[in-house]
Amino acid sequence: MPVNFDTIISTSSTEEDFLHLFQRIVSQHDQLFLEAHRTILTACYRNPGLSPPLKAKTPELLATAWLKRYNDSYEHRISRRISQPPGTVADPIVSVIIHARFTELTAAHLEQIKYAHRLSMSAENIQGLLLEEFLAEQLADYGWYCCWGESIRHVDFCNIDGSLLQVKNRSNSENSSSSRVRINQPIEKWYRVDARTGSYRWSYFNDKYNTDRFSEENFVAFVQQVLHSNPDALAVETNNPWQC
Repeated sequence: MPVNFDTIISTSSTEEDFLHLFQRIVSQHDQLFLEAHRTILTACYRNPGLSPPLKAKTPELLATAWLKRYNDSYEHRISRRISQPPGTVADPIVSVIIHARFTELTAAHLEQIKYAHRLSMSAENIQGLLLEEFLAEQLADYGWYCCWGESIRHVDFCNIDGSLLQVKNRSNSENSSSSRVRINQPIEKWYRVDARTGSYRWSYFNDKYNTDRFSEENFVAFVQQVLHSNPDALAVETNNPWQC
């Protein structure tokens, strides 16, 4: 019968017993059992409703699957990954609608608008990943670890003190199911910008840790550095007329 996190938690006599299973599997893969692993898995043990929905034939195979998800996500974080262009074709009626309102636009204009929109969508698809990696770098000094690969559900960062954090780019980017999960769960929420006012909320971290390292300027510099080092982080279609 397949086992899941609930099975392992319920059959572990102590928290350390639960952690030892994963520590043993990590060592079998010639890896170090990191403080990040311990922090995230401790959060899973103490908040079983947030455990990832993994199943396997044995506890050892489940622990291996968890480690693989974590490692794969970290190794393919946005600063390293090659993003794929949209897998769908543009709907021609969009250009028809725009041209019906702006009749002076030429076919070339409409083509540029179409591809500019698709390029913007590609950028929007990675902005959350950029924010996640920026915060992973900045928050590490304060005991926070990124939950790469959804290694705990509905949580983006776990702290060594047991705190849980969910982050969003904008105040209006959260769906109802995502907000409902925080009911009766000790998850803090932070978003980068208020969608109604355009104000940034970096002071949340700066005030908490008495620093000024969290800022839109530093985030912009990080984004520019990532795209300079890894242009393929932003997917661009080969026939996009905006390519230089």
